[in-house]
Amino acid sequence: MSWIREIYLDEATGLLKRQLKAAIKRAGRIWNVVQVMSINEMALKDSIKFYQTVMAGESPLTRSQREMLAVVVSVENHCHY
Repeated sequence: MSWIREIYLDEATGLLKRQLKAAIKRAGRIWNVVQVMSINEMALKDSIKFYQTVMAGESPLTRSQREMLAVVVSVENHCHY
């Protein structure tokens, strides 16, 4: 639980509601890292787009290599994401 005010799906409207529903469709749930950005729907939108570009866009690295790097960095940072 964060100390940042969050807007949950049941109270979200417009763009934020669409983004939170899309998060559930993608991952089966709304991860905390997404939920904590709910207060700024444009930051959330841009963050998701950036993540999709980095992880699925054109790259000399395969998707598996990118996922592996993300796991190694998360472990090194003691982050369960």
